[in-house]
Amino acid sequence: MAAYLIRRLLSMIPVLLTVAVVTFILMHNAPGGPWDRDLNARQVDPTTQKLLNEYYGLDKPLWRQFVAYVIGDTDAKTGKFECGAVCGNLGPSYRMRGLTIQQILFEPPEGKPFWYSKFGYSMRLALIALSMAIVLGIPVGIISALKQNTLADYLSLFIATVGISVPNFVIAIFLIIIFASWLHLVSIVPQSWDQVDVWILPAVVLGFNTLARTARLTRASMLEVMRMDYVRTARAKGLAERVVIFRHMIKNAMIPVVTILGPALAALVVGSFIIELMFSFPGMGRQYILSIQQRDYSMIMGTTLIYAFLVALANLSVDIVYVFLDPRIRLS
Repeated sequence: MAAYLIRRLLSMIPVLLTVAVVTFILMHNAPGGPWDRDLNARQVDPTTQKLLNEYYGLDKPLWRQFVAYVIGDTDAKTGKFECGAVCGNLGPSYRMRGLTIQQILFEPPEGKPFWYSKFGYSMRLALIALSMAIVLGIPVGIISALKQNTLADYLSLFIATVGISVPNFVIAIFLIIIFASWLHLVSIVPQSWDQVDVWILPAVVLGFNTLARTARLTRASMLEVMRMDYVRTARAKGLAERVVIFRHMIKNAMIPVVTILGPALAALVVGSFIIELMFSFPGMGRQYILSIQQRDYSMIMGTTLIYAFLVALANLSVDIVYVFLDPRIRLS
């Protein structure tokens, strides 16, 4: 197990490096730059732009900028080597001057716990959405398979098809119109995110697609397991239907479902930026969109690398969970 984990962790290095290279190339080939306009939407004069480029090292060749960000570079003033992203230093923000990317994303307001940071807000929203998908999606899929070709089955298939086919931002618009504009049950832009009810709408919108996919995959997996020989043998031995379902069917049917749940959590964090922007949610995804609009290069690179690391870590966690679900699977 230890050797396998070490190999998988080392394999993340070329993945993250590739993501960094592609992001860096796309970022610098996009029109505009971080000094096009200052925070007050005024044009920055050429002299100031030149000084800012020298201060942040943007006057250097692109290959050296990339090496300096990923590995590190020697400070021209102090002569000390400053380690880059490999040491967890994601660089300073070009737009929120005086703050580093780590401070912006991971430090909560003074006196608040970590979960009130931008990363904490996004993780909380993703965990709520994933919990909803698991708590509702798996039972719906199981009931749909056990009640195949009944009204319950057709209804669950309809919900799953809608959840998979309709983009989440379209669902968000409809729910905002219904619950915020017509019924006035929720606020479109909440004054505070400390109340529980303001989380419901963003979590439902974000997790609905995952819920639909979970229900559909659970149903398909259960139908496949129900036709296995060992299930028929268990019933022939006289075991109660409850024992057959919970001990023999559900446990084996969950293996494909777990395959999507691990990456689903990372996908919910990564894919939440549209929902966060629509609901003015104070998370990392909204900050990511703003950094792209403002050409905040360090923020774009840092957030992209965090997202890539979360996806890679989720895939690794799925492989580990496999072993506990099915003893026949061995990590090698």
